[in-house]
Amino acid sequence: MALLGPVRVEALGTDLVAVRFSAMASPCEVLLRASHLGAARELGQCAAAEAWRIEQKYSRYRGDSVTAHIHAHRGAAVDLDEESASLMDFAQRCHAISEGMFDITSGILRRAWTFDGSDRLPDEGTVAALLPFIGFEKLKWRSPRLELPMGMELDFGGIGKEYAVDRAYGLLAALSPGPFLVNFGGDLRASGPPPRGSWQVGIEKPDAEREAKMILELERGALATSGDSRRFVLRNGVRYGHVLNPKTGWPVMHAPRSVTVAASSCTEAGLLSTLAVLQGARAREFLNEQGVKHWVLE
Repeated sequence: MALLGPVRVEALGTDLVAVRFSAMASPCEVLLRASHLGAARELGQCAAAEAWRIEQKYSRYRGDSVTAHIHAHRGAAVDLDEESASLMDFAQRCHAISEGMFDITSGILRRAWTFDGSDRLPDEGTVAALLPFIGFEKLKWRSPRLELPMGMELDFGGIGKEYAVDRAYGLLAALSPGPFLVNFGGDLRASGPPPRGSWQVGIEKPDAEREAKMILELERGALATSGDSRRFVLRNGVRYGHVLNPKTGWPVMHAPRSVTVAASSCTEAGLLSTLAVLQGARAREFLNEQGVKHWVLE
């Protein structure tokens, strides 16, 4: 088991143990019932190792990642491993059901946008120059073979964290008979209720870090949240959130500040919350059409 950072263990009363670490630029934790701290640490390390494995494998910042390998072979066909091919198939389905709004090739727009809370907007020409390099339909993809056109990029960041939650959940479910909760940066999944009551999940108030706007009670299943509390540009009183329309290269306007969705898996919850934000002013209508439990903060 390769560990790439510190793993901290803390007893929460007499019934629960928290195992905390950092991954994917987010605070992560596993809450579980364990007979002693040593057993809890082993389970937490298992979840941490899986999170770090996925981060390493798909990071756009590492030269040894699958993403880097694909980028290094632009214009040529590469064969992907089974896991990567499965993620590509999922990204293709996301692109199709969103009518092109969810697109893992749109990460190239970060060359124009920096969502640091400043008032700096990119030049319209700079954004327009990137649009020809966006569009999943431009990829040559037939599992397991992929050809990425010259100039284009892939970014698995929009699905990686939720996928990591589900992977860690699956590993722990095979190892731990007791209830547990996996929480990676606010995207989470629970196997069952804790020893007493239910899991208490706080939904942050926009613009107020660590201040809960509401508390949700969760026994089992997944929750994922999409929003713009920390990544935005503010210009002349207009807020530009970090969720970009890949067809225009500009932020989706009139979207809710925060959307939380409940689903059976974190991957599904994350997809629906992101798709809702991409709907802009139609976010609530979209979620109602899907028939899923959701919480929207304007």
